Amino acid sequence: MKKYRVGIIGATGMVGQRFATILENHPWFEVAALAASARSAGKTYKDAVGSHWLMTVPMPAKMENMVVLNAEEDVKKVADCCDFVFCAVNMKKDEIKALEELYAKAECPVMSNNSANRGTPDVPMIIPEINSDHAQVIEAQRKRLGTKRGFISVKSNCSLQSYVPAIHPLMELGVTKVLACTYQAISGAGKTFATWPEMVDNVIPFIGGEEEKSENEPLKIWGHIENGQIVNASTPSITSQCLRVPVSDGHTAAVFASFEKKAEMEEIIARWENYKGEPQKLGLPSAPKQFLHYFRDDDRPQSRLDRNLENGMAVSIGRLRPDTQYDIKFVCLSHNTLRGAAGGAVLMAELLCAKGYID
Repeated sequence: MKKYRVGIIGATGMVGQRFATILENHPWFEVAALAASARSAGKTYKDAVGSHWLMTVPMPAKMENMVVLNAEEDVKKVADCCDFVFCAVNMKKDEIKALEELYAKAECPVMSNNSANRGTPDVPMIIPEINSDHAQVIEAQRKRLGTKRGFISVKSNCSLQSYVPAIHPLMELGVTKVLACTYQAISGAGKTFATWPEMVDNVIPFIGGEEEKSENEPLKIWGHIENGQIVNASTPSITSQCLRVPVSDGHTAAVFASFEKKAEMEEIIARWENYKGEPQKLGLPSAPKQFLHYFRDDDRPQSRLDRNLENGMAVSIGRLRPDTQYDIKFVCLSHNTLRGAAGGAVLMAELLCAKGYID
């Protein structure tokens, strides 16, 4: 595999910092450019971040003195030195959509962590183990954009990446309805306990826009390509409730589901434990060896114990049992800034490189 030169757009934010740490020793990807807002542009990465480094590991030494470029004004400069970019910016949705298209039209593919293009019909929203085939819509997107190399691919919202992977191996049973209550870590809001002391000993029962994403985005993931667009699936019916809880990292979900076909509990567990996606088959660098881990202990998974399973890229499941209103209920967990954000985008990029979409 060739070495790809990559850029991080939005490098100073929490997800951008996570990208930096993940990519520091990546076997395929080498960071060639860092870009952020005009406020950070022209400074070294170390000076631009200053005291706001939020990771528990040090800033990569080889990035400390890289000069941060202007994400909006230096598009050509970034595109000229990078094979593709990761994008995680804090801007209005219409501005993000325009910015990502600028990079794509500059023939620089975009691996987006933002929500702005998730609803765009010819932009694939990929969880690599679930819908890798949606990459095929890139050809139609390139025709719309008038590009040869450039395109946008997005990862889904972090809130649903704990439970959608657990539901997916059960789809053959005819999933009819899902109720998912998510208990989401403060890092999902780009915060730590030091920067958000109000979250200590507190639960907030509202996260703006999160429930709509949790209910709608899975239907795109389970959709199909038709006439150069992704058509959303019509089932299952999904309802969700999303709460912010005093946990640093790791989104937990309590899930209830019903099916057309009945299955024994052991069959469901076997479907989870035996499931492999395209990343496992291809042996991608960031892919967990086992995507889904089922715990038989009554008190697992736990965010503190299990969020970093397989470098934070695996999904943990537990407490499967029958339910009186639905057919089954269970609990699951994923690391929201690894599997749910930067790590998921890196895995998506690895998949697209391995499939030849980024030449």
